[in-house]
Amino acid sequence: MSEAPKKTSSAIKFLLGGLSGVGATCIVQPLDLVKTRMQVSGVGGGVKEYKNSLHCIATVVKNEGPLALYNGLGAAILRQATYTTTSLKVKNECFRKIGKRQANVFSRMAMGASAGAVAALVGTPAEIALIRMTADGRLPLAERRNYTGVFNALARMTREEGILTLWRGCIPTIGRAMVVNMAQLASYSQAKSSLVTTFKMQEGFNLHLVASIISGFITTVASMPVDMAKTRIQNMKIVDGKPEYRGTIDVLMRVARHEGVFALWKGFTPYFCRLGPHTVLTFIFVEQLNKFYSLYVLGQVGGTSGL
Repeated sequence: MSEAPKKTSSAIKFLLGGLSGVGATCIVQPLDLVKTRMQVSGVGGGVKEYKNSLHCIATVVKNEGPLALYNGLGAAILRQATYTTTSLKVKNECFRKIGKRQANVFSRMAMGASAGAVAALVGTPAEIALIRMTADGRLPLAERRNYTGVFNALARMTREEGILTLWRGCIPTIGRAMVVNMAQLASYSQAKSSLVTTFKMQEGFNLHLVASIISGFITTVASMPVDMAKTRIQNMKIVDGKPEYRGTIDVLMRVARHEGVFALWKGFTPYFCRLGPHTVLTFIFVEQLNKFYSLYVLGQVGGTSGL
Protein backbone atom coordinates (compact mmCIF):
# COMPACT_ATOMS: atom_id res chain seq x y z
CA MET A 1 0.00 0.00 0.00
CA SER A 2 1.44 3.36 -1.05
CA GLU A 3 2.11 6.03 1.52
CA ALA A 4 -0.19 9.03 1.75
CA PRO A 5 1.38 12.13 0.15
CA LYS A 6 3.10 14.41 2.61
CA LYS A 7 1.66 17.88 3.13
CA THR A 8 3.40 21.18 3.75
CA SER A 9 2.77 22.18 7.36
CA SER A 10 1.07 25.43 8.29
CA ALA A 11 4.30 26.66 9.91
CA ILE A 12 6.26 26.13 6.69
CA LYS A 13 3.55 27.85 4.63
CA PHE A 14 3.73 30.71 7.13
CA LEU A 15 7.51 30.95 6.65
CA LEU A 16 7.39 30.65 2.86
CA GLY A 17 4.71 33.33 2.69
CA GLY A 18 6.92 35.71 4.64
CA LEU A 19 9.96 34.97 2.49
CA SER A 20 7.88 35.57 -0.63
CA GLY A 21 6.78 39.00 0.55
CA VAL A 22 10.29 39.99 1.63
CA GLY A 23 11.77 38.89 -1.70
CA ALA A 24 9.20 40.89 -3.64
CA THR A 25 9.77 43.94 -1.43
CA CYS A 26 13.52 44.01 -2.04
CA ILE A 27 12.88 44.19 -5.78
CA VAL A 28 10.17 46.86 -5.83
CA GLN A 29 11.32 49.14 -2.97
CA PRO A 30 12.31 52.04 -5.30
CA LEU A 31 8.77 52.05 -6.70
CA ASP A 32 7.35 52.17 -3.17
CA LEU A 33 9.48 55.22 -2.42
CA VAL A 34 8.32 56.97 -5.60
CA LYS A 35 4.70 56.14 -4.80
CA THR A 36 4.98 57.70 -1.34
CA ARG A 37 6.79 60.80 -2.62
CA MET A 38 4.09 61.35 -5.25
CA GLN A 39 1.29 60.97 -2.70
CA VAL A 40 2.70 63.59 -0.32
CA SER A 41 3.58 66.01 -3.12
CA GLY A 42 1.33 69.04 -3.63
CA VAL A 43 -0.45 68.78 -0.28
CA GLY A 44 -3.35 71.21 0.02
CA GLY A 45 -3.15 72.22 -3.61
CA GLY A 46 0.41 73.49 -3.27
CA VAL A 47 3.12 73.23 -5.89
CA LYS A 48 3.80 69.65 -6.91
CA GLU A 49 7.42 68.68 -6.35
CA TYR A 50 7.37 66.01 -9.02
CA LYS A 51 5.88 66.21 -12.51
CA ASN A 52 5.60 62.45 -12.89
CA SER A 53 7.19 59.21 -11.75
CA LEU A 54 10.27 59.53 -13.96
CA HIS A 55 10.84 63.10 -12.79
CA CYS A 56 10.56 61.89 -9.20
CA ILE A 57 13.15 59.17 -9.77
CA ALA A 58 15.51 61.59 -11.52
CA THR A 59 15.11 64.19 -8.75
CA VAL A 60 15.79 61.68 -5.99
CA VAL A 61 18.87 60.32 -7.75
CA LYS A 62 20.18 63.83 -8.52
CA ASN A 63 19.60 65.34 -5.07
CA GLU A 64 20.03 62.34 -2.77
CA GLY A 65 21.97 59.75 -4.75
CA PRO A 66 20.85 56.45 -6.35
CA LEU A 67 20.94 54.54 -3.06
CA ALA A 68 18.28 56.92 -1.72
CA LEU A 69 15.77 54.97 -3.83
CA TYR A 70 16.19 52.24 -1.21
CA ASN A 71 15.57 54.50 1.79
CA GLY A 72 13.31 52.68 4.22
CA LEU A 73 14.17 49.20 2.92
CA GLY A 74 14.61 47.89 6.46
CA ALA A 75 11.15 49.14 7.40
CA ALA A 76 9.71 47.66 4.21
CA ILE A 77 11.24 44.27 4.99
CA LEU A 78 9.94 44.38 8.57
CA ARG A 79 6.49 45.32 7.29
CA GLN A 80 6.44 42.40 4.88
CA ALA A 81 7.93 39.98 7.40
CA THR A 82 5.06 40.79 9.75
CA TYR A 83 2.26 41.65 7.34
CA THR A 84 2.65 38.96 4.68
CA THR A 85 3.26 36.10 7.08
CA THR A 86 0.26 37.07 9.22
CA SER A 87 -1.99 37.58 6.21
CA LEU A 88 -1.14 34.27 4.55
CA LYS A 89 -1.36 32.44 7.88
CA VAL A 90 -4.91 33.70 8.45
CA LYS A 91 -5.88 32.87 4.85
CA ASN A 92 -4.52 29.34 5.14
CA GLU A 93 -6.35 28.80 8.42
CA CYS A 94 -9.59 30.02 6.85
CA PHE A 95 -9.17 27.63 3.92
CA ARG A 96 -8.36 24.78 6.31
CA LYS A 97 -11.50 25.37 8.37
CA ILE A 98 -13.68 25.38 5.25
CA GLY A 99 -12.40 21.88 4.51
CA LYS A 100 -13.06 20.26 1.18
CA ARG A 101 -16.02 22.46 0.35
CA GLN A 102 -15.14 24.74 -2.58
CA ALA A 103 -14.93 28.37 -1.47
CA ASN A 104 -16.87 30.79 -3.66
CA VAL A 105 -15.83 34.32 -4.53
CA PHE A 106 -17.72 35.87 -1.60
CA SER A 107 -16.17 33.59 0.99
CA ARG A 108 -12.75 34.27 -0.54
CA MET A 109 -13.35 38.02 -0.22
CA ALA A 110 -14.47 37.63 3.40
CA MET A 111 -11.37 35.60 4.19
CA GLY A 112 -9.21 38.20 2.48
CA ALA A 113 -10.77 41.03 4.47
CA SER A 114 -10.27 39.19 7.76
CA ALA A 115 -6.66 38.38 6.93
CA GLY A 116 -6.00 41.97 5.90
CA ALA A 117 -7.45 43.44 9.09
CA VAL A 118 -5.41 41.18 11.37
CA ALA A 119 -2.21 41.67 9.38
CA ALA A 120 -2.67 45.46 9.35
CA LEU A 121 -2.82 45.57 13.15
CA VAL A 122 0.45 43.67 13.31
CA GLY A 123 2.16 45.61 10.53
CA THR A 124 1.10 49.23 11.19
CA PRO A 125 4.19 50.24 13.26
CA ALA A 126 6.52 49.13 10.47
CA GLU A 127 4.20 50.79 7.92
CA ILE A 128 4.37 54.21 9.57
CA ALA A 129 8.16 53.92 9.88
CA LEU A 130 8.34 53.11 6.17
CA ILE A 131 6.18 56.08 5.15
CA ARG A 132 8.25 58.51 7.20
CA MET A 133 11.61 57.14 6.07
CA THR A 134 10.71 57.19 2.38
CA ALA A 135 9.19 60.69 2.55
CA ASP A 136 11.93 62.26 4.68
CA GLY A 137 14.37 63.10 1.89
CA ARG A 138 11.99 65.55 0.21
CA LEU A 139 11.98 67.87 3.24
CA PRO A 140 14.44 70.69 3.97
CA LEU A 141 17.35 69.50 6.13
CA ALA A 142 16.05 71.31 9.21
CA GLU A 143 12.66 69.57 8.99
CA ARG A 144 13.83 66.00 8.41
CA ARG A 145 13.32 63.33 11.04
CA ASN A 146 16.61 61.63 10.09
CA TYR A 147 15.80 58.17 11.38
CA THR A 148 18.89 55.96 11.15
CA GLY A 149 16.90 52.76 10.68
CA VAL A 150 13.56 51.11 11.28
CA PHE A 151 14.19 50.31 14.94
CA ASN A 152 15.52 53.81 15.57
CA ALA A 153 12.34 55.15 13.97
CA LEU A 154 10.11 52.99 16.16
CA ALA A 155 12.06 53.90 19.32
CA ARG A 156 12.03 57.62 18.60
CA MET A 157 8.34 57.69 17.71
CA THR A 158 7.58 55.94 21.00
CA ARG A 159 9.83 58.26 23.01
CA GLU A 160 8.99 61.57 21.31
CA GLU A 161 5.33 61.12 20.36
CA GLY A 162 4.00 58.30 22.52
CA ILE A 163 3.54 54.60 21.86
CA LEU A 164 0.11 55.09 20.28
CA THR A 165 1.83 56.94 17.44
CA LEU A 166 2.98 53.53 16.22
CA TRP A 167 -0.65 52.86 15.31
CA ARG A 168 -1.44 56.30 13.86
CA GLY A 169 -3.46 55.82 10.71
CA CYS A 170 -4.40 52.33 11.81
CA ILE A 171 -7.97 52.68 10.52
CA PRO A 172 -7.05 53.52 6.90
CA THR A 173 -4.24 50.96 7.11
CA ILE A 174 -6.78 48.30 8.05
CA GLY A 175 -9.17 49.59 5.37
CA ARG A 176 -6.44 49.50 2.73
CA ALA A 177 -5.35 46.04 3.82
CA MET A 178 -8.91 44.69 3.69
CA VAL A 179 -9.43 46.08 0.19
CA VAL A 180 -6.05 44.78 -1.00
CA ASN A 181 -6.55 41.33 0.47
CA MET A 182 -10.13 40.99 -0.77
CA ALA A 183 -9.12 42.06 -4.25
CA GLN A 184 -5.93 39.99 -4.34
CA LEU A 185 -7.35 36.78 -2.96
CA ALA A 186 -10.63 36.85 -4.85
CA SER A 187 -9.24 38.11 -8.16
CA TYR A 188 -6.15 35.88 -8.15
CA SER A 189 -8.08 32.72 -7.33
CA GLN A 190 -10.88 33.53 -9.75
CA ALA A 191 -8.41 34.55 -12.47
CA LYS A 192 -6.59 31.24 -12.13
CA SER A 193 -9.87 29.35 -12.29
CA SER A 194 -11.11 31.29 -15.33
CA LEU A 195 -7.81 30.97 -17.17
CA VAL A 196 -7.83 27.21 -16.65
CA THR A 197 -11.48 26.62 -17.56
CA THR A 198 -11.92 29.23 -20.32
CA PHE A 199 -8.48 29.48 -21.89
CA LYS A 200 -7.31 25.95 -21.01
CA MET A 201 -4.08 27.19 -19.45
CA GLN A 202 -2.05 24.56 -17.62
CA GLU A 203 -0.89 24.79 -14.02
CA GLY A 204 2.56 26.38 -13.95
CA PHE A 205 4.57 29.59 -14.13
CA ASN A 206 2.66 31.16 -17.05
CA LEU A 207 -0.69 30.64 -15.32
CA HIS A 208 0.63 32.16 -12.09
CA LEU A 209 2.10 35.14 -13.97
CA VAL A 210 -1.05 36.04 -15.94
CA ALA A 211 -3.33 35.56 -12.93
CA SER A 212 -1.03 37.72 -10.80
CA ILE A 213 -1.00 40.55 -13.37
CA ILE A 214 -4.81 40.57 -13.46
CA SER A 215 -4.97 40.50 -9.67
CA GLY A 216 -2.42 43.31 -9.35
CA PHE A 217 -4.34 45.64 -11.68
CA ILE A 218 -7.68 45.10 -9.94
CA THR A 219 -6.09 45.57 -6.53
CA THR A 220 -4.39 48.81 -7.58
CA VAL A 221 -7.58 50.42 -8.87
CA ALA A 222 -9.59 49.42 -5.80
CA SER A 223 -7.16 50.37 -3.04
CA MET A 224 -5.43 53.55 -4.13
CA PRO A 225 -7.70 56.22 -2.53
CA VAL A 226 -7.50 54.49 0.85
CA ASP A 227 -3.73 54.20 0.48
CA MET A 228 -3.55 57.94 -0.23
CA ALA A 229 -5.39 58.67 3.04
CA LYS A 230 -3.15 56.28 4.95
CA THR A 231 0.03 57.87 3.61
CA ARG A 232 -1.08 61.45 4.38
CA ILE A 233 -2.12 60.57 7.95
CA GLN A 234 1.01 58.60 8.78
CA ASN A 235 3.32 61.28 7.38
CA MET A 236 1.60 64.26 9.02
CA LYS A 237 3.11 66.30 11.83
CA ILE A 238 1.35 67.77 14.84
CA VAL A 239 1.18 71.57 14.55
CA ASP A 240 0.30 73.64 17.65
CA GLY A 241 -0.94 70.48 19.32
CA LYS A 242 -3.35 69.65 16.51
CA PRO A 243 -3.02 66.94 13.84
CA GLU A 244 -3.08 68.03 10.22
CA TYR A 245 -5.97 65.66 9.45
CA ARG A 246 -8.85 64.49 11.65
CA GLY A 247 -9.20 61.12 9.97
CA THR A 248 -9.59 59.18 6.74
CA ILE A 249 -12.75 60.96 5.56
CA ASP A 250 -11.18 64.35 6.27
CA VAL A 251 -8.17 63.44 4.12
CA LEU A 252 -10.31 62.23 1.23
CA MET A 253 -12.58 65.28 1.31
CA ARG A 254 -9.74 67.80 1.57
CA VAL A 255 -7.73 66.15 -1.18
CA ALA A 256 -10.78 66.11 -3.46
CA ARG A 257 -11.66 69.72 -2.62
CA HIS A 258 -8.20 71.30 -2.85
CA GLU A 259 -6.42 69.03 -5.32
CA GLY A 260 -9.27 67.55 -7.35
CA VAL A 261 -11.06 64.20 -7.24
CA PHE A 262 -8.49 62.53 -9.45
CA ALA A 263 -5.79 63.49 -6.94
CA LEU A 264 -7.09 60.54 -4.91
CA TRP A 265 -5.34 58.46 -7.56
CA LYS A 266 -2.23 60.67 -7.53
CA GLY A 267 0.82 58.54 -8.22
CA PHE A 268 -1.24 55.88 -10.00
CA THR A 269 1.70 54.83 -12.18
CA PRO A 270 4.21 54.15 -9.39
CA TYR A 271 1.45 52.64 -7.26
CA PHE A 272 0.54 50.14 -9.96
CA CYS A 273 4.17 49.62 -10.92
CA ARG A 274 4.84 48.82 -7.29
CA LEU A 275 1.74 46.89 -6.29
CA GLY A 276 1.33 45.10 -9.60
CA PRO A 277 4.83 43.59 -9.68
CA HIS A 278 4.77 43.05 -5.90
CA THR A 279 1.56 41.05 -6.28
CA VAL A 280 3.04 39.16 -9.21
CA LEU A 281 6.32 38.46 -7.43
CA THR A 282 4.72 37.50 -4.11
CA PHE A 283 2.36 34.96 -5.65
CA ILE A 284 5.04 33.59 -7.97
CA PHE A 285 7.52 33.27 -5.10
CA VAL A 286 5.03 31.58 -2.79
CA GLU A 287 3.91 29.16 -5.50
CA GLN A 288 7.46 28.32 -6.55
CA LEU A 289 8.78 28.05 -2.99
CA ASN A 290 5.99 25.62 -2.13
CA LYS A 291 6.83 23.55 -5.20
CA PHE A 292 10.53 23.60 -4.30
CA TYR A 293 9.79 22.54 -0.72
CA SER A 294 7.46 19.76 -1.85
CA LEU A 295 9.96 18.42 -4.39
CA TYR A 296 13.26 18.70 -2.53
CA VAL A 297 12.17 18.43 1.11
CA LEU A 298 9.04 16.27 1.00
CA GLY A 299 10.32 14.37 -2.04
CA GLN A 300 7.16 14.49 -4.09
CA VAL A 301 6.32 15.91 -7.51
CA GLY A 302 3.52 18.46 -7.96
CA GLY A 303 3.71 20.60 -4.85
CA THR A 304 0.56 22.17 -3.52
CA SER A 305 -0.27 25.81 -3.95
CA GLY A 306 0.76 28.26 -1.29
CA LEU A 307 -2.78 29.64 -1.12
